Amino acid sequence: MKVSGKDGLVKEFLFEEAEGKEAFRHASSHILAQAVKRLYPNTKCAIGPAIEDGFYYDFEFDFEFTLSHLQEVENEMRKIVKESLPLRRFSLSREEAIKLMEQRNEPYKLELIQDLPLDAELSFYEQGEYVDLCAGPHVLNTNLIKAFKLTVLSGAYWRGNEKNKMLTRIYGTSFPKNSQLEEYIQRMEEAKKRDHRKLGKELGLFTLMDEGPGFPFFLPKGMILKNLLVDYWRQIHTREGYVEISTPVMLNRELWETSGHWDNYREKMYTSVIDETDYAIKPMNCPGGMLVYNMQPHSYRDLPIRMGELGVVHRNEKSGTLHGLMRVRCFTQDDAHIFMMEEQIPEEIKGVVELIDEVYRKFGFKYHVELSTRPENSIGSEEDWNHATEGLKQALDDLQMPYIINEGDGAFYGPKIDFHLEDSIGRTWQCGTIQLDFQLPLRFEAKYVGADGEKHRPIMIHRVVFGSMERFIGILIEHLEGKFPLWLSPVQVKVLPISDKYAEYAISVMNELKNVGIRCELDTRDEKIGYKIREAQLDRVPYMVIVGQKEAECNQVSLRKRDEGDIGTISIIEFKQLLLDEIENS
Repeated sequence: MKVSGKDGLVKEFLFEEAEGKEAFRHASSHILAQAVKRLYPNTKCAIGPAIEDGFYYDFEFDFEFTLSHLQEVENEMRKIVKESLPLRRFSLSREEAIKLMEQRNEPYKLELIQDLPLDAELSFYEQGEYVDLCAGPHVLNTNLIKAFKLTVLSGAYWRGNEKNKMLTRIYGTSFPKNSQLEEYIQRMEEAKKRDHRKLGKELGLFTLMDEGPGFPFFLPKGMILKNLLVDYWRQIHTREGYVEISTPVMLNRELWETSGHWDNYREKMYTSVIDETDYAIKPMNCPGGMLVYNMQPHSYRDLPIRMGELGVVHRNEKSGTLHGLMRVRCFTQDDAHIFMMEEQIPEEIKGVVELIDEVYRKFGFKYHVELSTRPENSIGSEEDWNHATEGLKQALDDLQMPYIINEGDGAFYGPKIDFHLEDSIGRTWQCGTIQLDFQLPLRFEAKYVGADGEKHRPIMIHRVVFGSMERFIGILIEHLEGKFPLWLSPVQVKVLPISDKYAEYAISVMNELKNVGIRCELDTRDEKIGYKIREAQLDRVPYMVIVGQKEAECNQVSLRKRDEGDIGTISIIEFKQLLLDEIENS
């Protein structure tokens, strides 16, 4: 399909390409806005971008717009598609643009125009009677938007600022074919069933409370899950030669000024005053890691130094962006910082990539890799940035790992490699990251003595595997639909006596399992065995053992597996070995 780009040129793209998908869905948002303006002429339009799975548009209505209105808007959108309206791009001077938006009574567009640089090109797109201030890109005709659906209605502050007016945001999605839309809708229905907030509550893993929005509470079973992931993390990092440190949660302003966070990340940081000195709760672990490195002199023989930290960090996320464990204000980052010589960069990067690959494969994730380059608000010289970026490229090329260039999305101190997981229903999540940093060692005056006896500046890698422990748990819940593998399940076995008469034998079975480290629960409620089995299934317990007269007499258990049902009778000794073998081989 042909696309009118932000540069005004018309190019050919497939929908499957990022540029094609953005243009297709951006045009969809304009069709939404045109339909709304036709139906409700007094509505004010704000912004309407394409997003990862569709598009949205923000409006100010002069009445209460509810879900009942969405079908009416969808019907009008279909009419616009059938009208085959061409999307025409044109430019206006600043004065002409202001006059046009004043005539159309669009105050939000006027505000956007006023905030643009005086020499900015003011481009517009027109389709029929509808005109919108927009840089593009767009497809060339409304008739290309064959399949679409409005999905969600929510509130959104103008420009994301809680001090501004609350607008109505209408979300939607669109595809070239109805079959693609139907597949997407089915996937979203599946996602609802897997929602980690719902399953987290049902399985007793975590909760979110009004007393701390964005600050999750982990419950006993959730702590078992989290600690098992931490144990696994420690095991593989010890194997790979990492040492573990822990740095303070709060440090003074001078540190954050040295690191650059005070100037470049201040809006995300929680601050306080202690003894008339400004302090900040850490949003990242790296400056503390720099202080640990600088505590003592280092030789080239010491390098690389690999320091891991499971550090609790806090970030001031806007309330509207909070989402279960996926976006929180407090989380545990499975950080590590590697200090090395320049010639060690490719090998260390490769080692981290291989470690991340091992972890993701263990949990059954596919993934793709993106290389993010220098952003606008960066620190450091162009030479250092180019050198760092080339170092990451070399490592990926040496590993023959395909990657996408993500221009301008690096950290403010260095380029990065991001790992995007694909879950079992096809959604992607950014988790692991590797950032190459020439800047913090310079700002903190970090040194090592080289083979030549002179002092040199080390290079630093920042990297996470899980990313945020909380977010990874949320992703894992949805990926596995709460059906954790045996080694990771908070409860591995439920012992279900048929009646009270066999409770004593059931307790002895449970104790034998606990003696070899199996996590198990006993259900002695006065309920029918079928009910107990259904409850255990809903709890996603990997194994259920049913005990009655026959089992007690033969020192056996009747065994059920979560996804297989009845698998027969087995001795307790055999069952223990089965469990231990499965855990060992997972």
